[in-house]
Amino acid sequence: MSKILIIEDEESIAELEKDYLELSGFTVEIENSGDDGLKRALEEKFDLLILDLMLPGTDGFEICKRVRKVKNTPILMVSAKKEDIDKIRGLGLGADDYITKPFSPSELVARVKAHLARYERLIGSGVQENEIIEIRGLKIDKTARRVYVNGEERSFTTKEFDLLTFLAQNPNHVFTKEELFCRIWDMESVGDIATVTVHIKKIREKIEFNTSKPQYIETIWGVGYRFKV
Repeated sequence: MSKILIIEDEESIAELEKDYLELSGFTVEIENSGDDGLKRALEEKFDLLILDLMLPGTDGFEICKRVRKVKNTPILMVSAKKEDIDKIRGLGLGADDYITKPFSPSELVARVKAHLARYERLIGSGVQENEIIEIRGLKIDKTARRVYVNGEERSFTTKEFDLLTFLAQNPNHVFTKEELFCRIWDMESVGDIATVTVHIKKIREKIEFNTSKPQYIETIWGVGYRFKV
């Protein structure tokens, strides 16, 4: 069953959209603010986004831009504005479609079904999706070797990326510095384990909000490191 996120500050419109989509067999979630909608769109998996342009907090254009940087999820923009410039701007930022208020709920459902079907055909046509690890706003694209924190790309060296990916693929497992050095650098770690500490420090500076209280890579004193989930 396809899961849809509606980001719409007019609650009556959002509820109407939700009712019609649920009657058509979709699972629907609603967020009424741009900031909360952006957070969920980046951190959770939805099959399609219905995105109002005029929102409190982060507006629809910015949400579209941030989501499209890291996800191929179909985006249907909704607006009371009829100006072509807004439509052109929205589509230019990566939206798949644009619908102007007022519109009939049946038209919305039809467009949602069409875009979901198109996206499923694209995925099933042999276009391979990248292998992704997503944990609380941290996205590691293993295929493209790229890392994003809340939608913003961070630059990583080869070993930093390998070390972060290895820890994230083995959550809640405590690894000693010696084990990590052998796994990532593929050599004996005698006299060289300090390089692990240096790389962990650099990784934390790029992904943690507060390096003194890390939410991702935890130090287990006297033992090593653990990736928390």
